[in-house]
Amino acid sequence: MKKIAVSILSAIMFAALTVPVAAAAETSDTADDCRSWYTADFFSGTVIDAKNETEHLPIASVCKVMTMLLCFEEADAGRLSFDEKITASETASGMGGSQVFLEAGAVYTADDLIKSICIASANDACVAMAERIGGSEGGFVQKMNARAKDLNMNDTVFVNCTGLPEAGQYSCAKDVAKMFSALLGHDAYFRYSKIWMDKISHPKGRETEMANTNKLLKSYNGCDAGKTGFTNDAGFCLAASAERGNMRIVSVVLGAKSSQDRFDRVKKSFDNAFANYSNRVIFDAATPLDERCPVVGGKKSDAAVKPERSSYVFSAKNDSDEIFYEVEFDIVKAPLREGDKVGTAIVYKNNVEADRVVLVSNENVKKVSYFDSIRKAAENWII
Repeated sequence: MKKIAVSILSAIMFAALTVPVAAAAETSDTADDCRSWYTADFFSGTVIDAKNETEHLPIASVCKVMTMLLCFEEADAGRLSFDEKITASETASGMGGSQVFLEAGAVYTADDLIKSICIASANDACVAMAERIGGSEGGFVQKMNARAKDLNMNDTVFVNCTGLPEAGQYSCAKDVAKMFSALLGHDAYFRYSKIWMDKISHPKGRETEMANTNKLLKSYNGCDAGKTGFTNDAGFCLAASAERGNMRIVSVVLGAKSSQDRFDRVKKSFDNAFANYSNRVIFDAATPLDERCPVVGGKKSDAAVKPERSSYVFSAKNDSDEIFYEVEFDIVKAPLREGDKVGTAIVYKNNVEADRVVLVSNENVKKVSYFDSIRKAAENWII
């Protein structure tokens, strides 16, 4: 086991979204105008600031974050194609609230329906996708709650897929951050989240214009994702994310008194994060390590390795701590294929384990054959 020091500034240890960390000082002049919020680093999950983050609250259309997440997971699993034709039911087309006015019995692509959810928060498109994936909205809601359980969203219950007011449905800012972070892990989502204006065409020739309600797309540098929500009970809600360099921040606001208050609150959280914290890369998934893994019985005695995923330390800019990692290689025998697990890299902060990353082979190593052994032995003969 080899210890490798990392020169790095660090103030906040790695933490999952379920682990609280001391919040930054709150200076927002809109603090009393937002009932709850939660801001965290996307990669490490480190909490930056929070208020009433586990309070059970209605979240209005922010509920659709889970609806979108299940859509993209279906696509990733190969059970849904974005080109697939989906027929809008009477139930879907009859949904009220925000909608794109789907025609009952008309056929739309999954791409158009998902786009309508992401941009226009369309309730009718939500139900159409829910019926496609879950067989019915009720079946889809069961999947929503099961996925929430998988994500350890312990303060969330879904009753519908749209966020329309209904008894028994609630979440909290911390749980919204969890499901929104899961959604941000899908690259396909960003094909839609960055769209400011678009339209959907209906089979009978109508067109419905769509405008994104996330104003931060236009007004905040780095913001590329978000979902707004509003009902009288929920107030003004927002889940948003911004990225600058190798740092991505997730911020959620629930129960703001006005639309502008939710945007102001998130902007303040973003500003605080980007001004006072940094995200330092310990491992880059695309970059091999300097260390090489010994290989037993191979045509090569060792192999290049790389981390299975990137590893980051999210830290305050004005504090310094000792960051290092240790490499533990398995007993690896040839043949070895690129991508095979070969060991583990353990990241420490001040001698406390902060992250553990699987190491994989970055090359193929063939097994030594009988004739290779004879040849090698012959080369070592002393005459």
